[in-house]
This record gives sequence, C-alpha cells and structure tokens, in this order.
Amino acid sequence: MEAEVIDVCVCTYRRSSLSATLASIARQQLPEGVSIRVVVADNDCSPARRDAILANAQELGLTLTYVHAPARNISIARNACLDAAHSEWIAFIDDDEEAQPDWVDALLRARSGVEIVFGISQARYSEAHCAEWLVLGDFHSNRVQGNDPTWNGYTANVLINRAWVARHEVRFMHELGQIGGEDTMFFYRCHELGGRFGYAPMAIVFEDTPAKRASLGWLVRRRYRSGQIHSMILSQRGKGRAFSFATGLAKSTYCFLGAAAQFMSPVRRTELFLRGAMHVGVVAGALGLSPYREYGDQQIG
Repeated sequence: MEAEVIDVCVCTYRRSSLSATLASIARQQLPEGVSIRVVVADNDCSPARRDAILANAQELGLTLTYVHAPARNISIARNACLDAAHSEWIAFIDDDEEAQPDWVDALLRARSGVEIVFGISQARYSEAHCAEWLVLGDFHSNRVQGNDPTWNGYTANVLINRAWVARHEVRFMHELGQIGGEDTMFFYRCHELGGRFGYAPMAIVFEDTPAKRASLGWLVRRRYRSGQIHSMILSQRGKGRAFSFATGLAKSTYCFLGAAAQFMSPVRRTELFLRGAMHVGVVAGALGLSPYREYGDQQIG
C-alpha cells in the first residue's frame, strides 16, 4: 500500500522561531505508512529567506516546498499553502509554535468522520514579563471550549481535509488578511457548506508568549477584533445591525458589571472584562466602524 503523505503548512514572516518550528516537525513520531512534506509560505515582500529556509530543512532531513506569498497579508500566505499542498490532508502550525512529537499522529487519530480537526495551542509564559493573573488565566492558549460552536477554531493547530476544501472552493478572505479573523470566517464557511469538525485534545503545540502580548491591552484589542468578526457572521446569518447593536450592548454591559463585581478575583474579573470587550466589538461592527488591524507590519500568526 502506498504511503500517505501529510502536508504540514507553515506561514511565516521574518520570524527566527521558524527554525524551532521546523525542528519540532522533523521530530514527529509518525504512524506506520505516513510521511510528512512541509510547505512554507513566506509572506515577506521579497524571498530573501528562501535559501536559509531550504538549507534548514535539508539539515533536518525534511522535504520542504518554499512558496513566496507576498506581502504582509496572512490570507495570501494561507491560500498559497492550500494551492501548494497536494495531499488529501494538511495540517497548519504557526511559525512561532513547537509541536509535541506525537502531534500529527494525534490529529490523524481524530479525523474519522470529519473534515477538520482542531488541536490545542498551549501558551508558555515567562515569569520575567508575565503577571500572575495572566499565567493563572491562561488567556493566550487556543482550545475548543465546551460552549463554543464546533466550527469556532483556529489555524494555529488544525488538520484539514484539503480535498474537501478544494471541492467546495473555500478560501481565506484577503480583506481580513491584515485584520485577523480570517481563520474564523474560513471555518464558518466550511460549517455552512456541511463540514464536520472534530477535536484532538492530545494534539498539542506550544507557543511562547512574547512580552508585547503579555498585557491586558493586547488581549482586549484581540477580543474586540473577534467581536467585529462575530458581527460579520451575525450579518451573514441574516441578523440586522439593530439586533447586533442591541444584543452586543446588553451583553457587554452585563459582562462589565460582572467584572466589577469580581474585583477581588483577578482571573474571573479579566475573563468577564475580555468577554465584554468582545461584545463591544460586535457593537462596533454593527455601527460600521473600521476594524482593528491586528497584522500588517507586525509579524503574522
């Protein structure tokens, strides 16, 4: 029987941490009959890192396809991965993450009967620049929560049936490529087309939390942007702006009052405050305010 190839896709933009990501992919303990090919989509303006990336892959013994996907738009890079991949199943991992040795194996074990499988992106915190409430709340990790819709996932750790996505012509939206939320809209579109979703909690990748993200302000801005994307989804579901405005305002008020009542509990207070910020984003979306741009000149992922 012919071996199955899994394409592991990495979008990158000037991050030195890509080397550690590739090393973790090279350490994968794969099931019998499975091999890996890596696709790196470089979102920089020029392909200046091409030779270094290919040399790194050769040292690690990886089969790697380099794709130049300019510029500074994460959706362009993600779509370039979809186009460059040939396998039926592909996995995405960010260029600042490191996968456990059984990461791919754990994703594959959960793919029966579904088209998309989410794993866990576990944040790692440095005591040097992370407050205690931040570490205890673990606000930077990505995992499927019990009350989340099954499609509300992320590309930081996911296995996708590329053949199914290609048949249904699902793409990442270019207009969200410097804003963020392009992955949310991608998976929502898959859901609308009948895609089925699974979860592999044993498929874990790790991501260090840099100092510039270890703040309440950064978390608030990201949740606010998430609310604006949620407003777009409500619109696609036929909910008018008046509905989004009213529900967003009511829910944000409830959350902020709850946060005030939890003043003595830093983690619970922050959870409610961030939830309120997300609903403020819904209100902003209903009002037609310009979305917060999460990427652009910043590193992607």
